[in-house]
Amino acid sequence: MGKLFSKENKEVFSAPLGLNNPVTVQVLGICSALAVTAKLEPAIVMGLSVTVITAFANVVISLLRKTVPNRIRIIVQLVVVAALVTIVSEILKAFAYDVSVQLSVYVGLIITNCILMGRLEAFAMQNGPWESCLDGIGNGLGYAKILIIVAFFRELFGSGTLLGFNILNWDAVKNLGYINNGLMLMPPMALIIVACIIWYQRAHNKELQDK
Repeated sequence: MGKLFSKENKEVFSAPLGLNNPVTVQVLGICSALAVTAKLEPAIVMGLSVTVITAFANVVISLLRKTVPNRIRIIVQLVVVAALVTIVSEILKAFAYDVSVQLSVYVGLIITNCILMGRLEAFAMQNGPWESCLDGIGNGLGYAKILIIVAFFRELFGSGTLLGFNILNWDAVKNLGYINNGLMLMPPMALIIVACIIWYQRAHNKELQDK
């Protein structure tokens, strides 16, 4: 049990949440961060979907890594990911259809997500199932964390709501001169918010300033 939760394994899990975040440090998965963060709900669902798929894909590839010929490893990885994405997509259509519609093609595009393919190639192909699972969960949550932060500000100041609940669209707030900012709902604003997060993270972590 001690080995399962060793210092190295804790680092594998926690690093993507902070100093090695896949979005703000590795600058991966930016496209979906721009596309699905106008509302908080689809951002949460997208983040959780990527986390589940990354974790399971890492475990499967880790189990198969010694039996897959090197020349077809990318094809095998894509097949595994495509199967998992299809399962997640069908589950969303069955139990969260409205969110599935909002996410549109971006669930299917998880297949080509740089974070996912990067972890399979860089980590799962060289490590055991447990470590790969932790790496998948950590990177998925690190990705979800950024999506949720971006979506929080975009929905709050762009629509005046959070998860559909009215937050700023009250007469008392409007009487103070507040008006929802439509610019927040446009994709460029997501990029600006991500840039601000990157700046904040680098400004407060000396380890990142030399990279």
